Formats: sequence, structure tokens, C-alpha cells
Amino acid sequence: MLFDPTTDALNTPVAWADASGQIRGVNPAFARWLGVSTRRLLGQPLAALEIEGDAMARFLENTDRDMLRLHRMALGMPGESPVFAEGWLSRLDGGGWLLEAHPVDEFPAIDPAQALPNALSAALKGLAHELRNPLAGLKGAAQLLARRASHRSDNEDERELIGLIESEIERLNGLLEQLLSPSPQRPHAELNIHVVLERVLRLAETEGGWSVRIQRDYDPSLPELSGDADRLTQAVWNLVRNAIQAGAASIIMRTRVERSSRIHDHLHAMALRVEIIDDGRGVPEELAEHLFLPLVSGRAEGSGLGLALAQQVAREHRGTLTYRSRPGHTVFTLLLPQSSNETDEERHVH
Repeated sequence: MLFDPTTDALNTPVAWADASGQIRGVNPAFARWLGVSTRRLLGQPLAALEIEGDAMARFLENTDRDMLRLHRMALGMPGESPVFAEGWLSRLDGGGWLLEAHPVDEFPAIDPAQALPNALSAALKGLAHELRNPLAGLKGAAQLLARRASHRSDNEDERELIGLIESEIERLNGLLEQLLSPSPQRPHAELNIHVVLERVLRLAETEGGWSVRIQRDYDPSLPELSGDADRLTQAVWNLVRNAIQAGAASIIMRTRVERSSRIHDHLHAMALRVEIIDDGRGVPEELAEHLFLPLVSGRAEGSGLGLALAQQVAREHRGTLTYRSRPGHTVFTLLLPQSSNETDEERHVH
């Protein structure tokens, strides 16, 4: 064996490979972290564990350097959920390679409620006042179009689009009212998350047109969720719209069930995972640490409010919003507990 495995007692995940890059050993922490057996890992190409990108593969082919820092790497076995870490890949003196991983969560959002100063809150209320008049004008125009369309029997598509405009104006008016006069959250009701996603899909088709291809990857076994359909629509639409504005040609809306999922300080028997995956430009490195703060935007014309609001909606549903990103592959993940009320199946982690 190329590496004396005195690392068994370490909590830090460590793997070692021979000169050709084949895994020859891992410590127990590494196998536990990936959620697979040691036997399954032995003999696998070390670089094949890198789910996103090929930094390890390219480094292993380069004999000029002895160490590689792997920033925000995603590792996993094929077919398994990825895990995330800051890592170092280094050359061993006797030949071969050592991978050391320091696990991290998917890149969590900073809570805007803690970061938003009073002055900015006042500015947002001022913005809401400025938007009320244009929205009132749009509402009147939509009602006029609806009356005209009602007199024609051959314009079903037109009436559907007008109805979409009217429903979106009402939703935006509701958001403005919430900014101007914060009120208690509406009671949550049972809903099908796929109905929410289909509404977002319709909005995306209207905005993106033929320039973006949107694919569904739904898990039909998902149970109903207790939540606010309008707020969830707003959150997911903000994520999809961000992807469109980042130049994505393809967007995937994916849903999955997660069992025994830890969210914040609770362990939930079941959670719903909604992923918005796009092939756009990715999150600029300089914005990575502050992406969810209000008024942070990678576009000159951007408001910087969309992701902050999406994170707020996730928190209202006792869930999380996280992301991982590189150019050509960005994933925003909305993780929501299946029930909005704590049950006996949830255990508080002290």
C-alpha cells in the first residue's frame, strides 16, 4: 500500500491512490462521508468521484505540480447524491496521491433578515410605492383586453395569456402590500408542488420564448406539501428567471423526495427537494459569498431582490435555499419539509 493508513482515527475524510489514480485505500471517515462502503471505493478512479468538473483528472495528468486546492468540490459515486467539501489533492513522496476533504454544506444563504438594515428596508418601501401606479395601469389595460377578447370566440390562447397577466398583476400587488404593510403569513394549505412548477413553466415560456428549453424531471411519487402556493410560485419563478437572465439555453426543473433530511436544527422524516438546473454563465465568483443579500446582482439592470425573496420564502416554509455553481452548470436547491408543522418524526438537535 502506498500510504500508511494511520488516518483511521481521523474525523477528516482522506483517500489515497496509486500513481495511475486508482483508489487504494480510504479511511472510515471518507466512506461514511460519501455514504458507501470502503470495498465499493477500492479500485475506482479517484477523479471519477468528482461529479462536477474535471479539475482532479486534469491535475493527475500534469506532472509539474505537487498540490491542487479544490474549492467547493462536489464528490460522489455514480447514482448517489453529491457531498461537498474544500479539498487538497497532493502527490505522495513514494508515488501516488492523497486526497483530503473538509466537508461543507451546500453553500447556504446568509439570512437577509439579519443583514438588511433599517435604511434599506425604508428604501424598499419607497420602491413599492413607486411601483403601485404602473401596476394599476397594467391592471386596467389587462381588464380592457379581457373584455375585448370575450367578444371573440376564436382567441382561446389570447384569453389564456390575458388571464396569466391578470393573475401575475394580482400576485405582484400582493407582494407590494406585504412590503408596505407586513402582515402575518397566510395559513398554509395542502398543495401539489408540481402545480406550482407548471405555473412557473408557463411564465417562463412566456418570457423566454424559443430562446430557452425547459425540461421537467418530476418524481410522481411526491406527497402533497403544506405551504403557500403563491409564495412558492414567486420563489421558484425568481430562480428560473435568474437562469434565463444568465443566458441559459436549457433549464431543468427537478423534484425528488429526501428521507431523514436535516434542515436547520431538525431531522425530518421526509422532505421535498426542488432543483432548478441551468447551463448559463454561472454565479460570478465575487458574488458567491453574498448572493442572497438584497440588492446584490450580477447584472447592471438587476434589482438584486429575487434571490433574497426566494430565500425568505424558503424560511417561511421552514426550508432552505442553497446553490452550487460553475460556468455552464448551476443548481439552486429548495429543500422543504413535507409538513409545515413539527411532528413526532422530527427530532430537535440539541
